[in-house]
Amino acid sequence: MFQGQSIRVTKLDGDIAELCFDRKEDAINKFDKNTVEELAAAAAALKADGSIKGLLVTSAKDVFIVGADITEFGKNFQMSEEELAGWALNANQSFNAIEDLPFPTVTAINGIALGGGFEMCLSTDYRVMSDSAQVGFPEVKLGIIPGFGGTVRMPRLTGADNAIEWIAAGTQQKAAAALKVHAVDGVTPAAKLRDAALRTLSLAIEGKLDWKARREQKKGPLKLNQIESMMVFETAKGFVAGQAGPNMPAPVESVKVIQKAASKGRDDALKIEAAAFAKLAKTAVADALIGIFLNDQFLKKKAKSATKIAKPVKQAAVLGAGIMGGGIAYTSASRGTPIVMKDIAEKALDLGMNEANKLLSKEVERKRLTPEKAGKVLSSIRPVLSYDEMKGVDIIVEAVVENPKVKKSVLAEVEGIVGENTIIASNTSSISIEDLSTALKRPENFLGMHFFNPVHRMPLVEVIYASKTSKEAIASVVAYASSMGKTPIVVKNCPGFLVNRILFPYFFGFFGAIRDGADFVKVDKVMEKFGWPMGPAYLQDVVGMDTSHHVGDVLAEGYPDRMGKAPEKTALDVMYENKRFGQKNGVGFYKYETDPKGKPKKTADPESYELLKAAQPKGLVDMSDEEIMDRHMLPMIIETVRCLDDGIVETPAEADMGLIYGIGFPPFRGGALKYADSIGLPAILEKCAKFAHLGKLYEPTESMKKMAAEGKTFYSK
Repeated sequence: MFQGQSIRVTKLDGDIAELCFDRKEDAINKFDKNTVEELAAAAAALKADGSIKGLLVTSAKDVFIVGADITEFGKNFQMSEEELAGWALNANQSFNAIEDLPFPTVTAINGIALGGGFEMCLSTDYRVMSDSAQVGFPEVKLGIIPGFGGTVRMPRLTGADNAIEWIAAGTQQKAAAALKVHAVDGVTPAAKLRDAALRTLSLAIEGKLDWKARREQKKGPLKLNQIESMMVFETAKGFVAGQAGPNMPAPVESVKVIQKAASKGRDDALKIEAAAFAKLAKTAVADALIGIFLNDQFLKKKAKSATKIAKPVKQAAVLGAGIMGGGIAYTSASRGTPIVMKDIAEKALDLGMNEANKLLSKEVERKRLTPEKAGKVLSSIRPVLSYDEMKGVDIIVEAVVENPKVKKSVLAEVEGIVGENTIIASNTSSISIEDLSTALKRPENFLGMHFFNPVHRMPLVEVIYASKTSKEAIASVVAYASSMGKTPIVVKNCPGFLVNRILFPYFFGFFGAIRDGADFVKVDKVMEKFGWPMGPAYLQDVVGMDTSHHVGDVLAEGYPDRMGKAPEKTALDVMYENKRFGQKNGVGFYKYETDPKGKPKKTADPESYELLKAAQPKGLVDMSDEEIMDRHMLPMIIETVRCLDDGIVETPAEADMGLIYGIGFPPFRGGALKYADSIGLPAILEKCAKFAHLGKLYEPTESMKKMAAEGKTFYSK
């Protein structure tokens, strides 16, 4: 009946038609402009055939439809707000055409159906779902709201409260949750899905299911009286705003859209959705979040290409147990790669195994793992005291104490025992990989693999190569990190690597602000308002003053022109000398006490203000919010550009994603370079000039000046 690039329609027995999504030359189905147009054409063909009694909607892929084509979205978002709203309304006519067919319709959801994919499912009268499938609306995570009728059909099917919870949270939902709120009408094992969907369709054709009433329910206004409406929406707006925070407007906007359209029929409600969708799509937040999504896809593509030359890792090992070693072992084993955990002390091995067991127990508590599966994972971690157990491993991650002499000794020792093709990676946050490689006879098999703490939560792994590291070794570690569920970013060796090299200029900006009179509590509040999960004083306490002092020394030696030791005492020096190391010993800039849940709770400590007088010759001054933000962010932006100029990373995307995944750079700002683009380089240069008296840390690079003069941006491509 119809054949396109993404959709085909065929007739089945019993005057039933099947509309199948099967995107040619692609492993997944997604909605792009062509697919939306094909949907309208397919609907027209179905309507024109007067013999059709019902429609079954299916997918030939393992997924149903993953959503809209975000790469195409980026181009559409260059339109004006009015044009974008018009585009969304026009696209909705394809979904309306399916919804308005003169016979019942059923979708068989065989796999993931997200965003536009799930909105397609909602346009049919009934939905039957595989018990392994997942559905949902992830749009708010991109700074937008559903644009293909999700805010209209979902609340009319499931009730406003359920729709708000799904849409404003942006999370994927399993089959049981979908059935519970009536987002789907049935759940069945995958093998029986088609039969179940056809049976549902037969019942509708026979009149045993009132498909016309269901359709009117979706197309009519929400059945809420004035008091119910006020209670649902006003309560939801307050709750959602609290969850989303002030910098993410899409979740609250989704509630407002559902509320505004509650008394309208489908067509008027879709106009309200389209207008709000277009408004959000033009925000800097949406631009940043969509940019992150595209950057993440770019990183995944790079990691996937590495597997072509990577050596397979069937057995891994970690040297050094403890919290870090246990975290690495857990992450490797839980993702299917068995691992040997070696230490010189039984007590350390116990600590490492306890860490892995604790993490697995939490997964069992959250019902993400069965006890049997957790036991299997734990048994794939083998604690050993002897190197003899490591002879057959493919990769070794060294995670011993952060001391170059100790690391060199351990690395040389293990190299002499393992096979000549075994890859050895050092988990270090600051020690030169080039220097460590001098201890090895096969430096081509050696590189850095910097995990961030806590290992099981932090998504980033820096893969650091030295001058003699082979491409095969780099690719193998990238592939191994990816298999662990991490996002690897390949980094050229330099002091601080990528993330710490960029983070510490931010800290130096903080120390300078304190020196010139800023109140550390106010600084934290301003930078948290900017979007950081914690301000710089609080972050110093979490990192630990001893750790920061050590990394600061490494960077001072590496970049003396801008990160060299200050002639006067800094806030860090004061805290370090007074053994106020932060959370690890209960006192830093803040004082820490354990809350009822066992977590450290901070309070401002008057003694900190007294001690900081030694690093604050002018005393406290009322520094403006703008100055605080600029003094912190400018050094970070400039150092990120220096990393690009020095070839430490290849692309702006990798630099920005390193900051987002490694240190929690505010995602809605997109990373340091995306943030610079949003302000504009000419404005950045003006700000740099204002703080030129503070030294090299605030001096823009020649490349920045050139780009500003030529009107270029970091993401101009």
